[in-house]
Amino acid sequence: MGASGKGLRILQRIASERPRIMEGERCDMCAVPIADAHQHVVNVAERHLMCVCRGCYLLFTDEAAELRFRAVPDRYLSFPNFALAPGRWDELEIPVGLAFVFRNSALGRTIAFYPGPAGATESELPLAAWDDVLAANPALTQLSADTEALLLRVPERGGEPECFLVPIDACYQLVGELRRLWRGFDGGQDARRAIETFFDTVRARSRVAKEPS
Repeated sequence: MGASGKGLRILQRIASERPRIMEGERCDMCAVPIADAHQHVVNVAERHLMCVCRGCYLLFTDEAAELRFRAVPDRYLSFPNFALAPGRWDELEIPVGLAFVFRNSALGRTIAFYPGPAGATESELPLAAWDDVLAANPALTQLSADTEALLLRVPERGGEPECFLVPIDACYQLVGELRRLWRGFDGGQDARRAIETFFDTVRARSRVAKEPS
């Protein structure tokens, strides 16, 4: 065998022994492969989600500990007795009928964000107006900071307002989908259909929240 033949065999052996590149997502902490359906933790300081494996997720489930990262729980609650006084939504200064409200522990304040064509628009809630909502609905205070959000919806054509407690990653998932689907001024039929599907899923997964004793 000539030199060229030996060289070809060497290249073939190197190619066959080269480690395979793992396709798909990996844990943002330890880099092991993870499934498409995986869990998340919140980087509290930098305010973003991290995709993680089960092992890394379990490291940050202690809500009482002072941690830089916090595991996003898989908790869905409904508040069938949710009350919103007339004009209260306008006082919250949210320009659309759908918003997610969460407590940012790093900033020490409650923030709302709502979906639109550019993604999530953030709005700091007027403190007095939000305190009035909490006073009328004390069950809402069981919200965990940073990792959970209150999903609020006020129908455009009458009807009762809705409120659910949902994982924060579910909120960002909906925002991302709406950004992809949004058309025109009001989002269009595809965006409205995605919102209805999301609410159907939330209702199906939610259990009724316990009222404080």
